[in-house]
Amino acid sequence: MRPWAALWSLVLGFFMILVDTTIVSVANPSIMQGLETTMVATLWATSAYLLAYAVPLLITGRLGDRFGPRRIYLIGLTIFTLSSLACGLSTSIEALVAARVLQGLGASLMTPQTMAVITRIFAPTERGSAMAVWGVTAGVATLVGPILGGFLLDAWGWEWIFFINVPVGVLAFVLAMSFVPRLPTSAHRFDWLGVLMSAVGMFLLVFGIQEGASYDWGVIWGPITVWGMIIVGALVLVMFVLWQRWQRGEPLIPLQIFRDRNFSVGTAAIVTVGFAVTSMGLPLMFYLQLVLGLAPTQAALMMVPMAVLSIALARPVGLLIDRRDPRRVPLLGLLLVASGLLLYVLLARPDTPIWLLLIPSAVLGLGNAFMWGPLATLTTFGLAPKFAGAGSGVYNTSRQVGAVMGSAAMAALMESRISAQLGAAAGDLGSFSGEAGSGVSALPEPLREGFAAAMAQSILMPLGVILVGAAIALCFGPRPARTGGVRLPVEG
Repeated sequence: MRPWAALWSLVLGFFMILVDTTIVSVANPSIMQGLETTMVATLWATSAYLLAYAVPLLITGRLGDRFGPRRIYLIGLTIFTLSSLACGLSTSIEALVAARVLQGLGASLMTPQTMAVITRIFAPTERGSAMAVWGVTAGVATLVGPILGGFLLDAWGWEWIFFINVPVGVLAFVLAMSFVPRLPTSAHRFDWLGVLMSAVGMFLLVFGIQEGASYDWGVIWGPITVWGMIIVGALVLVMFVLWQRWQRGEPLIPLQIFRDRNFSVGTAAIVTVGFAVTSMGLPLMFYLQLVLGLAPTQAALMMVPMAVLSIALARPVGLLIDRRDPRRVPLLGLLLVASGLLLYVLLARPDTPIWLLLIPSAVLGLGNAFMWGPLATLTTFGLAPKFAGAGSGVYNTSRQVGAVMGSAAMAALMESRISAQLGAAAGDLGSFSGEAGSGVSALPEPLREGFAAAMAQSILMPLGVILVGAAIALCFGPRPARTGGVRLPVEG
């Protein structure tokens, strides 16, 4: 067995599916024009993907335990690759949304298996380095999406943000078939009532949070309201947890995994990370484009220092957490991310030199390197192999729910801060949004000061949330000296 070859094979597919969470945002205007549809309908191409990705994660993690993570990963990769081709060939917005749903389902099948395989095939002394690579992939992929999307749009058109996945998906499939081992499975009985309750609860909760702003947090249809969906979704999930505790059969989520202190702490912390990392990009990109006049691709390139430092430091940080007590390493990462966000708050002015904004980007890169991988390592280190899929599903679900909450909360906060800073002039912003995509200095001079202040104030929210994550990380205990997740034998 070659664990590092298996890791890089999985990372390629994982990187691809995470890039697709952000790459479409750059292409929305082109998709709207090409398919002759509305902006609301176009935004559903992103919403449908995120919903189909987030909702089944609790279930798909357990599928890997039952049928083998390699098999489930390959099935998910096949669905993702074929649906990417269908996305690029779509001639209507309805066909595109349907294909994006299948893409999200494929991504949901793949994601938990990547963490589960790492937990099971790497010896404890190497797992920190492996998780560092996995974690940095998660952090960097969301930054690469807008950059790659901008280049593909300029070169060939919106269809190619999907077509590019086809050769990558084929390569990832061949590599996974070659290097990812077949691991022993556990004979599980599936908790179908738990599957139904978790799916319904997650859908209601995620849909309500994600689409609340689209309905002004009011009525969706007839007596159904946004807040009603969120409350009912939360109640169904509470009932799901109670059912997992009370049932006599085998639960979908074995609640004993939460007896592991570090798993509980890390799962809570990753919610704040998902919230902060997703929400911080919205005001930052608006500031770079509408205040400083950068094109979307130029604005995304301002994140290059973050990506480069995250990648460069992944291996050294991984070695550090393999050889030392790593419990304070995620805390350092979270505080560095908070420092980078604070620098953005202080520098977000109309007259700030562009080069100066590379400094907080670099600080965020340092923070990412010390945050993503160490957090994943500490969280999953003590899980027994038979719970690797379930634990990975819970961890990734928590990250996705945090991301959805961050996106929804930031949209509402930005609207509030813009109205507070610009007053009646806030209504005029729509007339300049069309110019932003071309890189023109879209906002008139009198509006830039207030808009920049609104964006800086909005960044205070992810700053506060990441500090909450740092406080949670203080509760990490020492890493267990031994764990059930030692290197496992390979099936036949």
